[in-house]
Amino acid sequence: MASMGRAEVMRDYGGISAEDRRAERRRKLLEAGRQMWGESGLADVTVRGICASSGLTPRYFYEHFPNREALVVAVADELYDELFEVLVSASLAESGELEDKLRAALKALLDAIGDDPQIHRILTSDWNGVPGLVKRRTKTLDVITDLVLQYGAELLDFEPESAETMRRGALFVVGGVNQLIEEWLRDPKESTAELAEICTWLCLTVVKAGQAEAARDTAR
Repeated sequence: MASMGRAEVMRDYGGISAEDRRAERRRKLLEAGRQMWGESGLADVTVRGICASSGLTPRYFYEHFPNREALVVAVADELYDELFEVLVSASLAESGELEDKLRAALKALLDAIGDDPQIHRILTSDWNGVPGLVKRRTKTLDVITDLVLQYGAELLDFEPESAETMRRGALFVVGGVNQLIEEWLRDPKESTAELAEICTWLCLTVVKAGQAEAARDTAR
């Protein structure tokens, strides 16, 4: 019975379960990693520094992450999830047509990046030294492409030639917009509204080209 009592205390210490304590420690580690990366740069993110900033020992770090790379990838994952939410929420909140939804989503995304210096530094860091981050960036473009296909297809007023044509168009749009945003991050000449307008116009140019091609196929 005494042994069970000690186990019970370990599971529920001070009214907080062991699972909740683990989740809180992970949150602290991620917050510390994001802050260090966002304020000092990726090269300054170290296990020792994260532990010192979070107030946790290396034992707890390695309880959640096998190495530094795993933590910075997790930080990037969380950041991208936040930005995905911004994109989707802004698009769904806009009641207009495709052009309006595109403009609203892109401006919301750019505002989120521009208003937070930490996000800006993280996104403009050189990720090439961390293989996991390079893979994550590629995966992110695929995720955004899937979001475009999921939420954008129903807004088109024409039937694309095929699902493959639709996906290629989405990949082209996502890749191009991503390049423009990366260039803007390095040298923000335009306001967020101006860049959102440019990206929207280019996206619609691709859509109109697809519409014209679909019309030609129908006429044949």
